[in-house]
Amino acid sequence: MKELRGPAIFLAQFMSDEEPFNTLDNICAWVSSLGYKGVQIPSNDIRCMDLDLAAESQDYCDELAGRCAEHGLAITELATHLQGQLVAVHPAYDDLFDGFAPPELRGKPAERQTWAVDQMKKSAVASRRLGLKACPSFPGALMWHLVYPWPQRPAGLVDAGFGELAKRWRPILDVFDENGIDVAFEIHPGEDLHDGASFEAFLAAVDGHPRANILFDPSHFVLQQLDYLAFIDRYHPRIKAFHVKDAEFRPDGRTGVYGGYQDWQNRAGRFRSLGDGQVDFRQIFSKLTQYGFDGWAVLEWECCLKHPEQGAAEGAPFIADHIIRPTEYAFDDFAGGDVDHATIERALGIAPPNKEA
Repeated sequence: MKELRGPAIFLAQFMSDEEPFNTLDNICAWVSSLGYKGVQIPSNDIRCMDLDLAAESQDYCDELAGRCAEHGLAITELATHLQGQLVAVHPAYDDLFDGFAPPELRGKPAERQTWAVDQMKKSAVASRRLGLKACPSFPGALMWHLVYPWPQRPAGLVDAGFGELAKRWRPILDVFDENGIDVAFEIHPGEDLHDGASFEAFLAAVDGHPRANILFDPSHFVLQQLDYLAFIDRYHPRIKAFHVKDAEFRPDGRTGVYGGYQDWQNRAGRFRSLGDGQVDFRQIFSKLTQYGFDGWAVLEWECCLKHPEQGAAEGAPFIADHIIRPTEYAFDDFAGGDVDHATIERALGIAPPNKEA
């Protein structure tokens, strides 16, 4: 068995224009002081990195990794959630998602998509230059407005939707394959890949592409009331990244899974800081260890109540406490012995008759 690595932290929710969150060096010093060993870098944030330059220059990538290493930190992955989202946007969401693109591309959906595809391909190259294995991302969504079948979806619509999504992603996946990097899609409400069934449909549409994989985040399954432990059992060969994020689901007579358009504090399903929600992390870490996952356990902080600095400070020891050092031998090996075929035959009652008798 292999051992998970960590604790690590996703920097996206912490970056700001105030110290110590305003530069890569400053925030690395901060997270290192909290006990983290790795950082997942948002590839779209120029305060952290220049993705265009990283795709062009090995020297720049070496310098980037070196700056993190000076603080005792490894780069775990380059996150591309925002760029991945823009690979597939339904026109109804154009205005809302324009904020994910550079200002000069807003209001220009075709150019925005071209930019997003290029960014994803550059992320594959930059990830290779940094010696990484996976790239977390969103797949985007062409069908989310159709998630509940009313009015009834026309025959063939879902197949066509996944076909178009696959058409957009296959060239990107091929570039990732050329660079030896997995795309780890975060299975997430709001995305066309939001549960196991939708991931399977996409995987079939890209003919089982080896680089189409999963970022496992149990918080999104709690909010959907999906069995996240059974999900690991079913999809563990495709799980290539792990966000450690907690959540709770407390429905009442007013709201349930859909949330009633309420803010996060008033929804039945809420994201929480580690240990404050309902996710069974003991079982999750056990299953991932059992199946040989050796990627990073990365805190993604999103809590509707707790301050992010408190959540980050509590997250490192929480993750460290859950990482399992795999055993190298069975607990009852002491009671075993050397292989003896005669003993085995006697134990099974198949030993030949004693000729001397």
